[in-house]
Amino acid sequence: MAAINSVTELTQDGDIAIVTLNSPPVNALSANVRDGLFEGFKAAIADDSVKAIVLICAGRTFIAGADISEFGGAQKGASLFDVQNMMENSPKAVVAAIHGTALGGGLEVALTAHYRVAVPSAKCGLPEVNLGLLPGAGGTQRLPRIVGAEKALEMMTSGAHVPAKECLAMGLVDAMAEEGKLLEGAVAFARKVLDEKMPLKKVRDRDVAGGSPEVFAAFRKANARKFRGFDAPEANIKCVEASLLPFEEGLKVERTLFMGLMTGAQSAAQRYVFFAERLANKIPDVPDDTAEIPVKKVGIIGAGTMGGGIAMNFLNVGIPVTIVETKQEALDRGLGVIRKNYENTAKRGRLTMEQVEQRMGLLTGTLALEDLADSDLVIEAIFENMAVKKEVFGKLDTIVKQGAILATNTSALNIDEIATAVKRPEAVIGLHFFSPANVMRLLEIVRTDHSSNEVIATSMKLAKKIGKVAVLVGVCPGFVGNRMLFQRQNQAQRLVMEGAMPWDVDRVLYDFGFPMGPFAMSDLAGLDIGWNKETSKGETIRDQLCELDRRGQKTGAGYYDYDENRNAIPSPVTEEIIKGFAAKQGLNQRDISDEEILERTIFPMINEGAKILEEGKAIRASDIDIVWINGYGWPVYRGGPMHYADLVGLPKVLERLKQYQNEMGDFFKPSALLEKLVAEGKGFKDLK
Repeated sequence: MAAINSVTELTQDGDIAIVTLNSPPVNALSANVRDGLFEGFKAAIADDSVKAIVLICAGRTFIAGADISEFGGAQKGASLFDVQNMMENSPKAVVAAIHGTALGGGLEVALTAHYRVAVPSAKCGLPEVNLGLLPGAGGTQRLPRIVGAEKALEMMTSGAHVPAKECLAMGLVDAMAEEGKLLEGAVAFARKVLDEKMPLKKVRDRDVAGGSPEVFAAFRKANARKFRGFDAPEANIKCVEASLLPFEEGLKVERTLFMGLMTGAQSAAQRYVFFAERLANKIPDVPDDTAEIPVKKVGIIGAGTMGGGIAMNFLNVGIPVTIVETKQEALDRGLGVIRKNYENTAKRGRLTMEQVEQRMGLLTGTLALEDLADSDLVIEAIFENMAVKKEVFGKLDTIVKQGAILATNTSALNIDEIATAVKRPEAVIGLHFFSPANVMRLLEIVRTDHSSNEVIATSMKLAKKIGKVAVLVGVCPGFVGNRMLFQRQNQAQRLVMEGAMPWDVDRVLYDFGFPMGPFAMSDLAGLDIGWNKETSKGETIRDQLCELDRRGQKTGAGYYDYDENRNAIPSPVTEEIIKGFAAKQGLNQRDISDEEILERTIFPMINEGAKILEEGKAIRASDIDIVWINGYGWPVYRGGPMHYADLVGLPKVLERLKQYQNEMGDFFKPSALLEKLVAEGKGFKDLK
């Protein structure tokens, strides 16, 4: 056994050399790893007793990608291209042995081996698109030469992790090894290569199948909506097109496009989000070794849309749920919706009917709160009424066992006040799921003045277990997300009264990157949510629209008119109502530029985010960004409102807020923190 460096060993099994990487946690392609690979292969090639070489990784995975922390820094040691050239041009057969994941640069390394062997649990992929990038080490040129243009397009623009058996079927993997016996399988395959005098196949020398202009055109058209606003998918597509050129020419295209993305704002934002999401899990005043509360059974109060969606998150990971309603009809309806959701998923091939029954078997419906007595976590998901919530928590305090977590799904109410209804306020926390709760990734975890470290730590880790992105926030009206959303909604309504039409506001925010604007969203949700026909007096634009039975998409008209395919069309009826309201209020409507619409909807959000940081209701600016990206559709390639503010420049944000304050009043008054950061020449990124 010979140590090449601190992360690489070179050993032999007869005439088979084994280069072993061991660089926890994921064997990322750091300078040390690259040096170890380069020197390890160099030594193996120079050794006359070696006839073939196996590359394998210790730990839980093969090389799972580049070392992102090195991005943008100066090159150290052997380059990835040096390693690949050493492997690809080796006069001795090179076999890559894959377990865990071979992702990004890891798969690009494996593609320069002559053969690839994997265990059934392994996965391969090129997920660089999720960081606003493309595979920059020949992956865009080699992958299509193995799997064909169409499959390469799918893999590279989705970033999908493809199971080993599928990789075997498409030729990306040459052989399968028995689970747990990868090294033996890879060495045996290397001996087979020698015994059968199999050729040293270079992927770069193959031709690309299925790369017609029609294929690329059809792929762009089919994915236009999904790729809207993103630079990286189109760059990946162009690289696959370039794979039809001679290999070296295609590499030049890849390199040019890679450098354009790497130095661009979108990839910087997406890489920022990658790290911000992980940073959100670190709570400064909650030690990493804080004891967790075992959560083996969950109770949920309310079987409506939110309660049912919340229940599914726990059922999906095998945690039994007891769901409580006040009436049998409501309970039956709620249980039915959960089953229907699962059955629809099964129809799409994402679950088997056996899995549907397994999950439904973990669900119990009841009309008695007393049936929650042995729950480890109870989540209240009833309508937003403080008196009713306090009454429920008072009952829970006498029913649910000591040590359990008592959570509320409120989206805006004061959880400190809710906690006054119990004698164990340290057990109370907010778990604000976003609708639909079984789909949306964000979970705002709202700590109260008394929430214990154990309750906070358990909530954060449980969120990860059920597939949520958790952000810890403090108690304030609307918490982080809705508090900032109010600022945008306020200005959207004001802009409409001043001369912009709903479709103008929606278009600007859609072009910015949101899935839809606030008025289109209102039509989708239904304008009559919270509206009462009996008490309506036509005092708002919404009232008048609802009174005309314009209640959104479901009635074929709301702010917009809708055709038979639910395509939105600007409505003269809505325009007339808006103009009438403006005239009553004595407002002279005017033309409003797209720039003003964007600034007045986005800059007040940034300002409110600064106030949230001032008050300590968010731990860090990046946490606010994660809330908005995962809960409100903020475009990930713009990095969240606080990152966007730094990109625009806080001096500009401050200057425009002051101008709007002078023209329109103190709604736009800049926060003290924003003023301070500008005075010090700092950004939100500089806050510690």
